[in-house]
Amino acid sequence: MKAVVSASARRRLDGGNTFVACGAALLLTAVAAAVRLLLDDIFPPGFPFVTFFPAVILSSFLFGSRAGIVAALACGLTAWYLFIPPLMSFRLVGGTWLALVFYAAVAGLDIALIHWLQRANRHLEQERERSRALAERSDLLFRELQHRVANNLQMVGAVLHHHRRSVDDPAARAALNEAGTKLQLIGRIQRQLYDSAGEPVALDTFLADLVEDVMAAGSKPGLRHTLRIEPGLTLSPDTAIPLALILAEGIANAIEHGFAERDHGCIAVTVTRHHDSLALVVADDGDGLSPEFDLDAATSLGLRVARTLARQIGGTLTLCDQPRGTALRLVIPSASGAGAVSSASPAA
Repeated sequence: MKAVVSASARRRLDGGNTFVACGAALLLTAVAAAVRLLLDDIFPPGFPFVTFFPAVILSSFLFGSRAGIVAALACGLTAWYLFIPPLMSFRLVGGTWLALVFYAAVAGLDIALIHWLQRANRHLEQERERSRALAERSDLLFRELQHRVANNLQMVGAVLHHHRRSVDDPAARAALNEAGTKLQLIGRIQRQLYDSAGEPVALDTFLADLVEDVMAAGSKPGLRHTLRIEPGLTLSPDTAIPLALILAEGIANAIEHGFAERDHGCIAVTVTRHHDSLALVVADDGDGLSPEFDLDAATSLGLRVARTLARQIGGTLTLCDQPRGTALRLVIPSASGAGAVSSASPAA
């Protein structure tokens, strides 16, 4: 509040100094009187205040209502003394009082209107300042909340990894390891994606970092990967998180199963737009699926989560053999509300 008031005072030419404001009002009165004297022969009788109204208005606008009142009094007295008969006196003769009343009413109305407008502008500026401060505080709190959520998720993931060491059952150890890894991944994604504005996420930069992280977590340096993302593709954060988790599951599944018996190979990730849908494909040149594999009947926690996430965003998830290896494919129709957006032209 104080900052707004002081800023308003600095914008006034007098810097908020009352004596300077009153002096400037008197100077404007003198200028108005000089102009009236110079033009006295041009004006017809009956216009004693014509050049003094601008002085009152300028004083009020530039220096505040107090300066406007000083200018109104000085201008009224000067016009009465110099330009209202009998000249060079303050005698009330004939309709002099009516002219003075009319001048006082018009000058007072001008000062009041300018004062009310400036007060409304000050109030508006104060509200804008409050809104700006509130927005900054909300943004700070939101970022802090997201930071804490991401930290907590990663901490829970680390705790699960720690407790895995004390579990003897291989299936339970695998489940704890998978859950801990996914929680830590969600924490990293949370940290990268969310901001208070909820702006769409550019997939090229976001997924590039994600693929690097997941490949590094696979602990198989002999594996290489390729990434091809159509330029200009964006997603809302609410859709980008499920897509990122499905992508991470596809890479992790390829590393764990497609390259279970060997440490070299390639995983190719592509994201393209076809008309009104977005397609994510994670393909590997690994050992492929077993003949009896059924995605709908899969018991893997990761694949069950991936299927649930795909349904959540209205997408279709498939996992199938290809001539060399396996391909996981996710298709998200724009009409489903996934929010896929592209600034590039549709792919042919």
